[in-house]
Amino acid sequence: MADQIPNPTVPGRRIKLNVGGKLFETTASTLHSAGPDSLLAALSNRPASNPIFIDRDPEIFSVLLSLLRSNRLPSSTLRRFSIQELAEEALYYGVESRLRSASFPSPFRGIDAAIVDTIRPASDAVPSTFSAGEDGSLWIAHGGQISIYDSYLSYTAAVRTHLDDITSICRVWPEIAAVGSESQSGLHIYDLSSGRYTGSVHWTDQDDPRIFKARVSAIANSPDSVFVSFDCPHRENSVLVIDKSTLQISSELTRQSGSASKNTVPGKLKWLPDSGLIIGSAVTSGAFGFSGYIRIWDPRSKEVVWETNEPGSGRSSRFGDSFADVDADTDDSILFKICSKSGDLAMADIRKLGDDPWVYMEDTNPSLKETSYGGNDVHLHCYKRQVFVGKDGGLEVWSRQKGLYEMVNSTPGISDSENQRPEVSFKRNYVDQVVDAERGMIKRIEGGGERLFVSRDNVEGIEVWESSNHSGIIPVSP
Repeated sequence: MADQIPNPTVPGRRIKLNVGGKLFETTASTLHSAGPDSLLAALSNRPASNPIFIDRDPEIFSVLLSLLRSNRLPSSTLRRFSIQELAEEALYYGVESRLRSASFPSPFRGIDAAIVDTIRPASDAVPSTFSAGEDGSLWIAHGGQISIYDSYLSYTAAVRTHLDDITSICRVWPEIAAVGSESQSGLHIYDLSSGRYTGSVHWTDQDDPRIFKARVSAIANSPDSVFVSFDCPHRENSVLVIDKSTLQISSELTRQSGSASKNTVPGKLKWLPDSGLIIGSAVTSGAFGFSGYIRIWDPRSKEVVWETNEPGSGRSSRFGDSFADVDADTDDSILFKICSKSGDLAMADIRKLGDDPWVYMEDTNPSLKETSYGGNDVHLHCYKRQVFVGKDGGLEVWSRQKGLYEMVNSTPGISDSENQRPEVSFKRNYVDQVVDAERGMIKRIEGGGERLFVSRDNVEGIEVWESSNHSGIIPVSP
């Protein structure tokens, strides 16, 4: 009789489970992969001929069994179940560590990225703006609401603000949002964990009461300060520094009249952690093309440490091909711009800025033909030492190849210091497919965690881009 009892130690032995009335069949090796201390591993050692009954949810068990078999979750899992539901069941079976590691995407590489989901708020689903967190979480502003999604992209809550619309949003702290509106003045602070409005900051001037109507154009954040650009209906604008501990204005970096393109309000602000500098840029377009400025301030001295105007006083070997957008790679202190006529991408070392610091990137991908670009609807975003360019509806990525600079000599008889020039090696690829580009004009790009988020003009929801789980797999011939 002993010979008729199945050997529980045989890895390929089939095991039947009855979970909540639904039958499952798997192998002992699959259940053993849950870990020696797990309930499933213990069940795999039981020599039972009849299905082992477990009084739990069969649908979630199906997901966890798939996790044990493939080491990843089915793509629709986090849309069907909340992470709390999954975590409770995973804890019961003893596979919580496997769930935790599989719930987050692979390391983000733009060249391998694809759309894995589209996050749509319940109402007013066309987003006005959004903010991505370092953990891959997402805040979506739509109308006067902020919908909150955690690092698993599970919906957690919605906060109704007192604003009619939100056009700027910044994470001051993990649960604190600073928001601005084009229709209402001031910077407003909300605690999203409780949905509570905590206060506001206004640009004021006792000699000019019109200043009180100033609206927020851009927001940037540092550990100690919030940087905000304000714009008045009569075109006066400024960049203010707000102390995060008191939420009071601590200084004014600049104040100017926006009657000329070189004095318009900065539409983009970015703080550089390594140097403590703040970059502001503004772009305007009209019948004669694009124009604008890039300006870098030192908040400690309130001095401008570098600036350029295009077209205008800024010297450039591409005069007449003004930039259409600007962003900075904070990891390497590199400034990038994209030209409005040619669509060329240029870079400059922020630590070595001069009269004409731009180096135009050479595309090392021979499969892509050079194409000109007219400057319509272009957006630039730096993330994880990659540069993402949204041109109309298309999305490109420029990936660095084997280092950032390679100094070479080209002219005999000239000293090394005078003769050296930077050679930049980048590879350009299209991230999206044709069907992706047809969804609409790209409006905003932002990275968070191991994800890239993209919104499109008048299109519902935020696209979620992740790298393929199979990008590191090498096929082996039998």
